[in-house]
Amino acid sequence: MSDNPIKSIIGPRESLRVMDSLRRGATRRDVLAMLMAGGMQATLAGSLAGMATVAHAQTPRRGGRIRVAAATAAATDTLDPAKQSNQNDYVRCNMVYNGLTSLDGSLTPQPALAEAFATTDAKTWVFTLRKGVTFHDGKALAPADVVFSLMRHKDPATASKAKALADQIESVKATGPNEVTVVLSMPNADLPVILGTFHFAIAKEGTTDFSTGIGTGPYKLKEFKPGVRTLVVRNDNYWKPGRPYLDEIEFVGIGDESARVNALLSGGMDLVASVNPRAVARVKSTPGYTIFTTQSGQYSDLVMRRDMAPGSSPDFVLAMKHLFDREQMKKNIALDYAVLANDQPIDPTNRFYFKDLPQRTFDLDKAKFHLQKSGVTGKVPVVTSPAAMYSTETALLLQQAGQRIGLDLDVKRMPADGYWSNHWLNSAVGFGNVNPRPSADALFTQFFKSDAAWNESRWKNPQFDQLLVAARGETDLAKRRQMYADMQTMVHNEAGIGIPLFLASIDGHSTKLKGLSPIPLGGLMGYSFAENVWLEA
Repeated sequence: MSDNPIKSIIGPRESLRVMDSLRRGATRRDVLAMLMAGGMQATLAGSLAGMATVAHAQTPRRGGRIRVAAATAAATDTLDPAKQSNQNDYVRCNMVYNGLTSLDGSLTPQPALAEAFATTDAKTWVFTLRKGVTFHDGKALAPADVVFSLMRHKDPATASKAKALADQIESVKATGPNEVTVVLSMPNADLPVILGTFHFAIAKEGTTDFSTGIGTGPYKLKEFKPGVRTLVVRNDNYWKPGRPYLDEIEFVGIGDESARVNALLSGGMDLVASVNPRAVARVKSTPGYTIFTTQSGQYSDLVMRRDMAPGSSPDFVLAMKHLFDREQMKKNIALDYAVLANDQPIDPTNRFYFKDLPQRTFDLDKAKFHLQKSGVTGKVPVVTSPAAMYSTETALLLQQAGQRIGLDLDVKRMPADGYWSNHWLNSAVGFGNVNPRPSADALFTQFFKSDAAWNESRWKNPQFDQLLVAARGETDLAKRRQMYADMQTMVHNEAGIGIPLFLASIDGHSTKLKGLSPIPLGGLMGYSFAENVWLEA
């Protein structure tokens, strides 16, 4: 807040004097005395002194250092925007890079490195670049940097995690000293949303070594040790006036949730991600600490690969989906920090959520019928890890339900370290954890398109792929909504994915840390807390 609520009552000069006194350490009582000495009536002076004190407390303060812990850390930690694959990477890259757009609390694209963007047909998009932006090494932002950053996702050699999203880009060209034109192979009304997501951050043209983290973002890289820690310092030449507020951020990953909470409550951390609901009461009852909750489309999913046994049997997949006691899971596992899901990946906060899809129920008779029809017998290994939120608790509930129908699920618990690289996508039956995506198109493209790198269950459906492409260019909202409803139904019925709940992200933090507000891309303010938070004096 650059302004304060008492200015309109006592005038700008007097309000400045009051706020300056508070900055110098004056108390509410001091301000009250100051106002009364000027002849103000006691009741009004008391009210204004209170308002001024609150306004001062809410005014971002520059300076200070914080320590932050995400829920993952691995030797594969990266500063290459194209290679990001988890919350640890998203946070780190948001510290040092910007995109052409950014997404606000309603996931609406806002101007960032592009001060404006326009289209007449949703196929050809013109982006006007912001002037006066420099990279951390002093180089001015130029159209060539944008061309390089976007086009490298299309090169198979880059191995971009967003290649499936970038495939629709036909060309990116500089069309003026501060202008870039993006042409798509087919219309997509969501392009500014896509370009506001993590992978499409802008790096310097020709960059091959991303470990130096040279971007245009709010912080400069001071140290980066993959799997250990990242240290960043304020970028004093940041293009957003007055931002960021902190001098330095130390960022680490702590895979064990109880260790993360202990680190917070012992004063070792100022902000930690992914607090288990069972730890919420402990955090809130500890003086000086509280929680920050974001409800979003995040989910942990049971993954049954359709290209190998036992998931190659559609009946085995259906049997497992009917073993989810969703109400019990919501109450006993998520402690109500979740909403019910229905094996469809689009959540109720999304405008394209298909609410009329009949809810799949916990049904032991149907589960037993499909299990027997599948012919699956013997032990079925189910791989879980703390890295996939609630996966072990969910698997143990499935195991108990499975025993009632003659299904022997063997729960294999894996450590958080290395889970994503070693087990996710590789296990016949296991768990994933999908962070929220900004649009239905982005989610379907990255996780359900037949050739997507993160197609968890290897489900392939040409009709789904055709609908996905057609929906992007459909400008009739009702028709587009129907297409997404059909796609959700197909995933619900056929994909080897069971989605029981949409999870709230719960972060814990010191009450001295201010400026957090929910962005439903995930916890830690959609992983973009770094440029928004400050420390109370």
